[in-house]
Amino acid sequence: MKNKIKALRKKMGLTQERLAKECSVVRQTINCIENDKYDPTLELAFKLAKILNVKVDELFTYE
Repeated sequence: MKNKIKALRKKMGLTQERLAKECSVVRQTINCIENDKYDPTLELAFKLAKILNVKVDELFTYE
């Protein structure tokens, strides 16, 4: 599954650490999601979308 987390995070001026803190996960989790090594849980996907001000289906694309 591909995602736009890194681009949106950088556009908002958020670090991986800050985004992770707001999602209640560790920075490595955000790094793995951004590098397509880990697919987030549905709950985490919704948290990420809310923080990044997009809909879940705008944040993730299935390939």
